[in-house]
Parts: sequence; structure tokens; C-alpha cells
Amino acid sequence: MPEGPEIRKAADQVEKALQGKRVLDVYFAKEHLAGYEEMLTGAVVTGVDTKGKAMLTRFDHGYTVYSHNQLYGKWVIRNAYNYPKTNRQLRFAVHNEKKSALLYSASDIEVLRDEEVADHPFIKKVGPDILSEDVTEEMLLNRFTSKSFVKRNWGGLLLDQHFIAGIGNYLRSEILYVARIHPSLRPIDCTDEQLEAAARATIELMWQSYRHNGITNDLSLADKMKADGRKRKEFRHWVFAREEQSCHTCGTPVVKTQVASRRLYFCEVCQATQK
Repeated sequence: MPEGPEIRKAADQVEKALQGKRVLDVYFAKEHLAGYEEMLTGAVVTGVDTKGKAMLTRFDHGYTVYSHNQLYGKWVIRNAYNYPKTNRQLRFAVHNEKKSALLYSASDIEVLRDEEVADHPFIKKVGPDILSEDVTEEMLLNRFTSKSFVKRNWGGLLLDQHFIAGIGNYLRSEILYVARIHPSLRPIDCTDEQLEAAARATIELMWQSYRHNGITNDLSLADKMKADGRKRKEFRHWVFAREEQSCHTCGTPVVKTQVASRRLYFCEVCQATQK
């Protein structure tokens, strides 16, 4: 499943293709949305926002299309009406004079009035979005120590979109590794230094992944490994998907486990449970 950085990158591409341009044609696969096609045609796209893994395509006449990629959704940008050859099902399309923005395989799509967006069930409950909002380390520290989250296991907590928007499987493992937190711990079990490191890592890794094509490893180390001919899967992350490979810091084999029914990777030495 794409995580926050991947959704923000997709939103950037959709926005580049559509923003400021008048819509010539709109398509919805779902019958109950078909009535909106004519209404959106002729409008101008004013921007594309994200909230975690959700995308908000905004039009100048007061309507917004909410879409969530879920597990298999994918945006494709093409020259106008130039559809790719694919077995995926087209769910939503916006066409202008030069470009077509095509959303395949995602089924969670709604048309909302602008004033309804904040009350959408997902938008209303989702946590802060680091890539689209001004989220500070202090704000995250307050969240870590709040009654709702302080006694929840980190391994499950970081996947909860109500906690922080856009964190998925690879960011979860990477944040805990950089903060030197064992995945079995809870915020209440951590030192102030660990909590501060977690807040800092959450913000920095989200932005780094967005800006550097998903790389969460130390950038200088990743560049060196790439120059040495190492494969992307070897240098992209600190620990994620690196089971039994050597930890980049201490050389200990990376461990794979299951938390919240999802795979999680960590280093038993760098993320030891003792304070």
C-alpha cells in the first residue's frame, strides 16, 4: 500500500496536470457518482491536497472529489485521452485540453461540497498530516503522551491513521529504528530522549522519503552503496525488508516479526528494550 510520501508525490503529479485548467470531461465508474460528471465538467481544478493516504481534488465551484488509493489504487497521468494498456479498472478520470489524470483500481471515491470535507468520516478522524500541515515536534510529543495513545504499543500505534496520517509499514519500521525504540514498547515506557527522537524521526523520515524517492536510509550511505553497485533494496532503508542482512549501524542481523498482522523489522541491539 502506498504511504503518505507516495500519495503526496501522486498528488503533485495530478496537480501539475490539472491545476488552473478547465475540465473538458469527467468520468466516474460508480453509477451513483455519474450525475456529478456533467456538474464538474467546465470547472477549473484549483488544487490537489492530501490527508494521509487520501487525496482531495478541488474544483473552483465549491466541490471536492475525495479519493483513497487503498491497497491497489494508482494514479496515471497521460496526454489527453491517451489511455494506457492495463488490466486495471478505471474508477475516476479528469480530462483537460492537454492532460488526463486517471485513477485506477481505487473504489473509495466521493464527491463532496467543500464545507462537507472536514466532516467526512476519514478526514474527521485522521491524525495530523506532516506533508500538508505545519506539524512540529512539540505537537507530536503532546500526541505521544496523550491519554489516547501513551499506553498503546508503538508497533500497532504507528499504523493507526488516527494517530499520525500517512505512516504505513515501511515508515513504521524506519521511525522506530532511527529513534532506537523496540517495537514492543509503548510511549509511556520510553525516555524523554526516545520520545524526542521519535518525534524528530517521524517528521524527518516522512519528508526525506517524499523528497528522495522513498529512501529512508542515511543519504550519504545510500549514495555510497549505490556507487558500489548495491541494489536499491539493499540501500533504500535502514531495516525495512532487510531480514537477516547486517544492520547498517552495528552489523547485527536485522530481525523480522509480525505486529498488527503486518511485517515489521528491527535491530535487537540498536533497539534494545532497556532504557
